[in-house]
Amino acid sequence: MLVADDQPAVRAGLVLILRSAAGIDVVGEAGDGAAAVELALRLRPDVVLMDLRMPRLDGVAATRELVDGGVRGVLALTTFDVDEYLFGALRAGAAGFLLKDASADELIDAVRAVARGDGVVAPAVTRRVLAAFSGPIAGPQGAPPPGPVPLGVLTARERDVLACLGEGLSNAGIAARLGIAEATTKTHVSRILAKLGLQSRMQAALAARALDT
Repeated sequence: MLVADDQPAVRAGLVLILRSAAGIDVVGEAGDGAAAVELALRLRPDVVLMDLRMPRLDGVAATRELVDGGVRGVLALTTFDVDEYLFGALRAGAAGFLLKDASADELIDAVRAVARGDGVVAPAVTRRVLAAFSGPIAGPQGAPPPGPVPLGVLTARERDVLACLGEGLSNAGIAARLGIAEATTKTHVSRILAKLGLQSRMQAALAARALDT
């Protein structure tokens, strides 16, 4: 994985925590968004831990470039009160959101979840995003309304998987719920994203939740 944060002390602390965890290999570090993009596109890590407020190229723009370049495992580091970065990262296709005050165990668990292909999001951030998506959002920095979900393009099984995504279930959780293999779940999730024109599980989850509002 790669760690991107413009504060050297914070970045060193994150790297120290992650390197102490079994099965996690930190292959690179970046102090700004431009360096993060260059390194990630070259190294192709499974996970990029991306601070959203960085110089040269902010984390939102960096996330967009990485997702467009095929690096989808971006775990955004965010603060609870900066909506434009949070919603911007959502639009850009971040795989998950983690608050900067997360514990070491929460950080490690989140990185492992994204590496497995699961989405992950801090509960406080989930509530904030869902509250914003439940009504009209004004201004270019706000989160866009989710719009209608074209369910007709999905198979019955894909609709079942989408509903599970809306509940925040992991791939393993969806597989257990629906009685299918985890590999099959991953295939369904990929097809749902492609059919609905979405970039991440989080976007799919919000689209599913919008059906209930």
